[in-house]
Amino acid sequence: MPTYRPGPVSLILAVLVALFLLMPLLAVIPVSLTPSRMLTMPTGELSLRHYRSLIEDPRWLESILLSLRIGIVSSILSTALALTFSLGVWMFQPRFTAALVGFVLLPMVVPPVVSAVTLYFLLTSVSGLTSFFGYDTWLGVAMAHSVMTVPFATVLILVSLSQLDRRIDLAARGLGASVWERATRVIIPNIKFGIVTAALLSFVLSWEEIGVTLFITSVNAITLPRLMWMGLRDNIDPAIAALSVILIIITVLVLAVRSVITRQRPAKP
Repeated sequence: MPTYRPGPVSLILAVLVALFLLMPLLAVIPVSLTPSRMLTMPTGELSLRHYRSLIEDPRWLESILLSLRIGIVSSILSTALALTFSLGVWMFQPRFTAALVGFVLLPMVVPPVVSAVTLYFLLTSVSGLTSFFGYDTWLGVAMAHSVMTVPFATVLILVSLSQLDRRIDLAARGLGASVWERATRVIIPNIKFGIVTAALLSFVLSWEEIGVTLFITSVNAITLPRLMWMGLRDNIDPAIAALSVILIIITVLVLAVRSVITRQRPAKP
């Protein structure tokens, strides 16, 4: 089968479009090297003072660790909920499947401010019962983030299940496998890539969430996006640009590793 190779004009256009899209990201790099205390382009001398401030200021490390903790917990919770729901819908095919899926996807289509206000009242009510889980607590933020990320994880897992041959499940059922055995030994191993992708996406969405976080936190649960927002609102700290460069580098490395792993994976016959 002949393979299509783009011509030189197509390659040039693709490179120009990629550069246009990457220009805002690339502009952050020189800004992070400015010696000024303000968010400006360097005029001559370059400095790493803002990268040092990320290490010397304990607030940045605390917010990073808190965002990691919240992201991991919310990712596990949202992936578990999405996997349970998706398996139930796919295996049992209830009568109102479309309505159930639409209900789960509501947080994806509802305006974020509506979800934020709803979660605010929920967590403040829970705070009246316990201070460990509620408003301005990391567990409360993790729960709120999982509510917002469950729809995305559900979509990814349902897509993976739609590509799975149902006859595999029917064969296991005909051989006497229980529902638990069918789910854990037959279905889940065949959609593990979709589950991992759903967990990764849930973590990324929790890591960058700011709209809902502003409503449900105050002074205790200061995540990294909230701290960056506070820096932009109060004094436009150039350390935010330095942190952005680090996050861009980490993202590029993760994508590069994923690309290498995908290419080395043997093709299915």
